[in-house]
Amino acid sequence: MRSNRENTVTTSNRSGRSRWGARATLAALGVVATGLAVVTPVSADPLWPGGPDIPGLPALIAPVPPGSTPPPPFAIPGSFTPTVGPAAGSVVGGHQPIDIFYKSQIVDRVAAENSVHIAPSTGVPGDFQWVDDRHLQWVPADYWPRGTAVSVEVAGARTVFQVSDSFTAVGDAAAHTFVVKLGNDVIRTFPASMGKRGHETPNGTFPVIEKNRDIVMDSSTYGVPVNSPEGYKVDVEYATRLTWSGIFVHAAPWSVGSQGNSNVSHGCINLSTENAAWYFNNVRPGDTVALVNG
Repeated sequence: MRSNRENTVTTSNRSGRSRWGARATLAALGVVATGLAVVTPVSADPLWPGGPDIPGLPALIAPVPPGSTPPPPFAIPGSFTPTVGPAAGSVVGGHQPIDIFYKSQIVDRVAAENSVHIAPSTGVPGDFQWVDDRHLQWVPADYWPRGTAVSVEVAGARTVFQVSDSFTAVGDAAAHTFVVKLGNDVIRTFPASMGKRGHETPNGTFPVIEKNRDIVMDSSTYGVPVNSPEGYKVDVEYATRLTWSGIFVHAAPWSVGSQGNSNVSHGCINLSTENAAWYFNNVRPGDTVALVNG
C-alpha cells in the first residue's frame, strides 16, 4: 500500500537526525501536492540548515525549553536491525527500488520514513511506498541516472550500491520499436520507423560514433540524386550516428504517423522529435545499439 505522505530525504549530521527528521516531516506537509520526495546529492547542504526554514517566518522546530528532554529517535519494536537492499556492492538497473525489511510490524510509518537516510551522488526524485507493515520501499520517480552511487542508512543497517553505467538500445524493425535499457532495466520504449524495402536497416550491434544536434542529410552523398524519386536533402535534428555509411537515430517528424506501425525510412531509425531529443541527450559515444529484423 502506498504511503499517504511525502518526505524529503537528505544527508545530515548524525547527531541531528531526530531534529532533521521532524523538520522533514513538517516541511513535507507544505509540498504534499508534488507527489514526490526528493533525494538530494550527498554533497548538497541541508535544505534547512538550522532554520528559520523560510526567510521571514519562525523556525518550524521551536527550541527545546530549558529542563526538557528532547523526544527520543525512532525506535524499531524489538532490537532487530532491518535488512536493507540492494546488497552492499551491488550494481543495479535504473528502476531499482531501495527495500527495507523490518523484523517487526511498523505502526508509526511516518517516523519510520523519517529515519531513512539516503545519500545519492546525483539528486533523484521519488517517494516512499509500503508493501506491507514490515516492508518499506523508496522508489525513484522515473529512474536513477546512470552511474549514480547510493548510500542508505536506517536503524543501524547500511548499504552502498551503484547504478549501472550500461546504456544500451535495441531497434527492432519488425516490432517498429526502439527500446532503451539502463543495466537490465527497460527505461524507455519508443515507437520507431526503420528502413523500407530496398533500404533495409542493417542488422548488427553498433557503437554510437558521434552526435549532431543539427545536420543536413543529402541522398546525393551515397549516389541518389536529390531530384530523383528517392532523393532528399533535409535538415535533421538530434542525429546520433551509428555508422559512417549514414545510419543514424534521428528526429523525423514527417514519419510520426508511420512510427510504431511501418517502415518508411531510407535505413535510419526514425523517432519523434521529443523521443529523439531524449535519446540524444542521454546517450554517449561508445554506447551500443543493436539493430534486428532489418
